[in-house]
Amino acid sequence: MKWIVLGIVAAVALWFLGIYNRFVRLRNLAQEAWSGVDVQLKRRWDLVPNLMESVKGYAAHEKQIFEDVAKLRSESLSATTPSAKAAVENAFTQSLRSVFAVAEAYPELRATENFQDLQRNLAELEEQIQMARRYYNGSVRDYNILVDSFPSLLVARAFSYGKMDFFDLDEAERAVPKVAF
Repeated sequence: MKWIVLGIVAAVALWFLGIYNRFVRLRNLAQEAWSGVDVQLKRRWDLVPNLMESVKGYAAHEKQIFEDVAKLRSESLSATTPSAKAAVENAFTQSLRSVFAVAEAYPELRATENFQDLQRNLAELEEQIQMARRYYNGSVRDYNILVDSFPSLLVARAFSYGKMDFFDLDEAERAVPKVAF
């Protein structure tokens, strides 16, 4: 009888350790994934000054757009959580659309090699951001499932493992763009 009780206690302890280690693993994977998103976002923000300088020479009267982008850049640096970062990045996407709308009005700007390179680099970075965001959200999904699932939620509550935020897109970002010919 004593051995059966010891066996049950040992099995419960091993189960508990296994779940705890799984939490640690999934949390670390999500943090690593967030680091990947953050790196790609920083790379994009590093392109912004060059893009602004290219457009500024042609559209100096569009001062508000440049001020908005500069403000968003500083907000992005101070945002620490995925939800705060997502809010800034969604606002930046809207501002970036305004910058490209301004560029549309200046065919000579769009024709410059510098502007075309910046657009190409930005498009590549957007693809990298999208892949990093998918990886992060997948890691967070797996972690959050473990937090919410029984019996692992007992371990989550015992060690204060809470749910993590997804890096969500704005509804306008999800909309299918209209293409007109």
